[in-house]
Amino acid sequence: MTTTLRPTAPLQQNSDGTRSRTYEVRVNSRRVGSLELATRSAAQPGVGVIRNLWIEEPDRRRGRGTVAALAAEEVLRAWACDSIAVSVPVGAERARRLADALGYQVTGRVMVKDLPAEPPELPAGGRGRPMDGAEFDDWLERAVGEYAHHLTTPGTTPEQGLAASRAEHARMLPAGRETPGADFLLLEAPEGGVLGTLWLGDLEVAGFGAIPYVWDVDVAAEHRRKGHGRALMLLAERTALAAGARNLGLHVVEGNIPARRLYESLGYRDTAVNAIKALV
Repeated sequence: MTTTLRPTAPLQQNSDGTRSRTYEVRVNSRRVGSLELATRSAAQPGVGVIRNLWIEEPDRRRGRGTVAALAAEEVLRAWACDSIAVSVPVGAERARRLADALGYQVTGRVMVKDLPAEPPELPAGGRGRPMDGAEFDDWLERAVGEYAHHLTTPGTTPEQGLAASRAEHARMLPAGRETPGADFLLLEAPEGGVLGTLWLGDLEVAGFGAIPYVWDVDVAAEHRRKGHGRALMLLAERTALAAGARNLGLHVVEGNIPARRLYESLGYRDTAVNAIKALV
């Protein structure tokens, strides 16, 4: 018997610059599951994504998921993707074992915290406030430059990485500092001076829906290792609670042990493991 992917809808060219398509997983002519393929973002068109891979119960443990994932790789190669990413919910051990067996490498984890009923107090020595226009412009220029380094991969130039980063920030922040649902905050020292910055926005997180999400948190280099990262995260909690949220999410890069320990000490827990595989 042959396991194949059959499209269930036309290829979608989405307004955010990505493409996506849904498929049935079939054994000969019989439907046994489904999945969605997409590109990660306009800034990373070479990164494909597998979403919602599902094999129906009677056909599990027969290698259908493995063959479907391998068939997805072929589709994404035809889309000119050079890598493929997945996000596996914590507790989905079969899916995690499948990803490991197929050669995916863990890149980071999505973590979520159930927020307290009352906003936490900030430690003495700092206060939070929104960025003004000039402060936002300075922050955005730094953020674009830092993200450009992640987008400058073999085969691309720094200039291409910078252009892709600008395009991605423009997509995520179409109205700049006034983008609905986005907060841009500073942590200030009592005597003045910026201790750190925070970008808080919304993201759809599996199992939680759209929740506030820490897109960027950064302590100024000269003020690191003094507890200001914790203060910034408490500022994020206060901001999310003020907006009526009950959860707060973030992503931590695999291997960033200090950040992970900080988040765990604040009550965050893993909800998904992100992994990526090169398509060679």
